[in-house]
Amino acid sequence: MRRLLAAAFMLLVAAWPAGAQPAPSPDALKEIAPTGKLRAAINFGNGVLAQKGPNGEALGITPDLANALGKRLGLPVELVRFEAAGKVAEALASSTVDIGFIAIEPVRADKIEFSPPYLVIEGTYMVAKDSPLKDVDDVDKPGIKVAVGLNSAYDLYLTRTLKNATLVRAAIGGGGAGIDVFVEQKLDAAAGVRQPLEIYAKDHPEVRVMAGAFQEIRQAIGTPKGRGAAGVAYLKAFVEDVKANGFVADALKRSNQVAKVAPPGK
Repeated sequence: MRRLLAAAFMLLVAAWPAGAQPAPSPDALKEIAPTGKLRAAINFGNGVLAQKGPNGEALGITPDLANALGKRLGLPVELVRFEAAGKVAEALASSTVDIGFIAIEPVRADKIEFSPPYLVIEGTYMVAKDSPLKDVDDVDKPGIKVAVGLNSAYDLYLTRTLKNATLVRAAIGGGGAGIDVFVEQKLDAAAGVRQPLEIYAKDHPEVRVMAGAFQEIRQAIGTPKGRGAAGVAYLKAFVEDVKANGFVADALKRSNQVAKVAPPGK
């Protein structure tokens, strides 16, 4: 079934109207992909964004978007694989990739230029079923220890915003990376992307995921800072177009993921 979906996607991309967005200017092409191919960082640490198929192939909304962008640019696409958002940020900062699918974060903005978001997902907490912590606001108290994935969007956000609780960082930064640390060290809470936390909780009745969210994580296309205005403008227009024409929503459905398509212009 996954192979059939992947094949159907390739047919969809091939049939996608070329006139949906103006052709890129020579400057935009050079700025987006100076090597002549589009090197796209794919983060498998967030299962909402990317999944591995039965033969290890990259599936999901971000490979779909990378291939669709490559078609519009008329360039071959190289999917560069990572297991954590922090590694994607490092690759963008060093210009070893041309684009990356990554959350918008002020800490990253000095080295990464962001498109508008194409997707919004929630950052929330998982706690023990009998934990006295009921709402997300209950977590920021002295003595509370929260597991997070290193350099993830929610790690960066909570580092800025928590005043009293202590963060305990896992070695990697995937959407559910804090779960192992939460369990092994018997911490008070695990912070992460809602979907992987809920998948874990479904099979572990001793924990529960909070209904509220401490953060809306805005997923965008990032590109190395300073490459030029034409390329950035083209990427921004691409994201707005794929939101408006239903491509983002369709890609979510194909990958059986539930998330909110970002509103236009934001």
